[in-house]
Amino acid sequence: MASIMDGERQFHIKTKQGEVGRYVILPGDPGRVPKIAALLDDAKQVACNREYNVYTGYLCGEMVTVCSTGIGGPSAAIAVEELIKCGADTFIRIGTSGGMDLAVSGGDLVIASASVRGEGTTYEYLPPDYPAVATFEVVDALRQAAEITSTDEIGNRYHIGVVHSKDSFYGEVEPESSPVEQNIKERWDAYLRCGCLTSEMESAALFAVCTARRKRCGAVFTALWNVERSKQGLPDNVTHDSSRAIKCAVDAIKLLVEKDKKDG
Repeated sequence: MASIMDGERQFHIKTKQGEVGRYVILPGDPGRVPKIAALLDDAKQVACNREYNVYTGYLCGEMVTVCSTGIGGPSAAIAVEELIKCGADTFIRIGTSGGMDLAVSGGDLVIASASVRGEGTTYEYLPPDYPAVATFEVVDALRQAAEITSTDEIGNRYHIGVVHSKDSFYGEVEPESSPVEQNIKERWDAYLRCGCLTSEMESAALFAVCTARRKRCGAVFTALWNVERSKQGLPDNVTHDSSRAIKCAVDAIKLLVEKDKKDG
């Protein structure tokens, strides 16, 4: 029976087998893709459709792809599903976030070990009581890479721990505007008491798809600022510079490539 899914190229991201590497870096913003791709060898655009801007190049002799996902879990899950169908098996999400734990300042890197499933996409992949977690070896590669660019200074540190994924950006920054304000605030306060580091919108979906498909995944975020530090009038940085997170992701891919080669 004919289907709209039939065809050589994937339905949404428009890539095909041979155009996608085993290793993939996933920014949200399509405009960030060329900046990341510039750090690869011989990178070229292989597809561009909707929010999905796709470049492929090489690191340490291995094919590496950079694919934007847009904003939110549903579009991120679509990208990962279709990249897997093209041969990818290792994913690193790079993005921006709003700091939650007071230890996190604007400019700091946050490496996600797991993600709070405060969104809807993961429930299409995992049972309600199953966690959305990153792959240890990817987290460790990100940790090693972050060590290189980090110092013990406000705005230049790195943290590893649980992050929060959500569907509504304005539910985070303007909860008082929502009819379900109390519910949002109660959950947020509980996450804070548990030490949740930062809030973003895609990592839970990435982790869920990769868990369901038995693929490797990780995520590193730039904290643009800290929501809670702002509320309490504490000193904080505000940044829009993702270059350190980009370097962290690229260096982590290099480490994973070399480890995979050694392991055979």
